[in-house]
Amino acid sequence: MRVKKFVAPSMPEAMKMIRAELGNDAVILNSKVVHKGGFFGLFTKKNIEVIAAVDPKPARSAVTEKKGKSVEKLSERPVQEGKQLADAALLGEITELKAMLKQLSTNVTTNFATYPQPLNELNESLAAQELSNTLRQEMMGELVERWYLQRGEANKKQLLQWTKELLLKKMADLSFGGISFTKKYVNVVGPTGVGKTTTLAKIAAHCVLKHQKKVAFITTDTYRIAAIEQLKTYAKILDVPLEVCYNIDDFREAKKKFSVYDLIFIDTAGRNFRNQQYVQDLREIIDFDAEMETFLVLALTAKYSDMKTIYEQFSLIHIDRIIFTKLDETSQYGAMFNLMTDYHVGVAYLTNGQNVPDDIIEASPEKIVNTLLGVD
Repeated sequence: MRVKKFVAPSMPEAMKMIRAELGNDAVILNSKVVHKGGFFGLFTKKNIEVIAAVDPKPARSAVTEKKGKSVEKLSERPVQEGKQLADAALLGEITELKAMLKQLSTNVTTNFATYPQPLNELNESLAAQELSNTLRQEMMGELVERWYLQRGEANKKQLLQWTKELLLKKMADLSFGGISFTKKYVNVVGPTGVGKTTTLAKIAAHCVLKHQKKVAFITTDTYRIAAIEQLKTYAKILDVPLEVCYNIDDFREAKKKFSVYDLIFIDTAGRNFRNQQYVQDLREIIDFDAEMETFLVLALTAKYSDMKTIYEQFSLIHIDRIIFTKLDETSQYGAMFNLMTDYHVGVAYLTNGQNVPDDIIEASPEKIVNTLLGVD
C-alpha cells in the first residue's frame, strides 16, 4: 500500500491533490487541522493535513485464481477498513467545523471568510438581505455539513436548493394565505403610513370581484378626514356600504346593520405605534371577542427594530397573520423572515404597489423564500 501525506488550505483542495497523485481509488486514513508558518507563534495559517493511501492491484496468480472468492474477500478487507477510516475522518472534520461555528461571534460575515467561496458568497448575500445573524449562523452550520459530505463538489444551484429547503423548514408550522372566509369580520391594524386602507380595499375588491361576496366597510379612523374620504371612494367604486364608528356602541350598531352581509371589513386609525394608549383605544371601539380575523400591516421599508416594537405593542390583541406592504420599495427582505421566526407568526399578503385591486399577492412559503433569495 502506498501512503502519502498531503497539506492543503481546505479539504476540497486536498482531495484534488490526492486524486491527481494517487488516483480515484485512494482512501483517506486520517485528517486534522494544522497551523504552519508564522513568527513566534503569530500569524500562523490554518491548513488541512490529510494522510491518504492507495493499494496497487497485485498480479493474479494461479493460486489466487484457484482460491477465487475467498481471496477476493481478503483483498476487500483493507479497502473496507480504509473507507471506514475515511468516513470517520470526514465525520470528525464535520464535528470540528460545527464546533467552530458555535464559537463564531456576531460578525458572521468576517468569520465565514475562511470557508469555501460558494458558501462565503451565500453568507454575504443573506447578510445583505439583513437576515439575522442567529439564523444565518444556524443555516451556515447545516450548509457546511452538507458541503463536506458532498466533498465540496456541490454547485451553486445545489447550494441554493439546500438553502431553500432550510428556509422552508423554518416556516413549516406557520400559517399562510389570505382571509379564511371562516370569519365574518376582517380587521386590519397597524401604524400610520403603512397602507392599511389601500390594502383593505384590495382584499375587499378581490372578495367582491373574484369570490362574489357581499361585503361592507366599517371605519374607526375618525382622526383623519382624508382616510374616511379615501375609504368612501373605494366603497363607491365597489358599490358597498360604509359606516363610521366613533365608539363601541357605534360599532355594535354597525354590526347589526350589516348582519346580512358575508364579510365586513374594518379599517382602523393609523396613529403613533409607540403610544400604547392607541391599542387600548382600539379595544374600546372594536369588539375583538367577535368572530374576527385580524391582520397586522407592516411596511417592509421600516427598520426591523421598529417592526418588533410595533408587533409587541399590538400583541395586546390577537394577531392572526401579518400583511407586508411596500415590497416594491425595498430590495432587502430579511426583516420579513426575522419577524416570522422570532414571533412565530405567518403571513397573509404581500403588496407591491398602490393599484386597487391589483398589486397584492397572497403569501406562501415558496413566494417568501424566492423573494428573499431573489429567484423566480
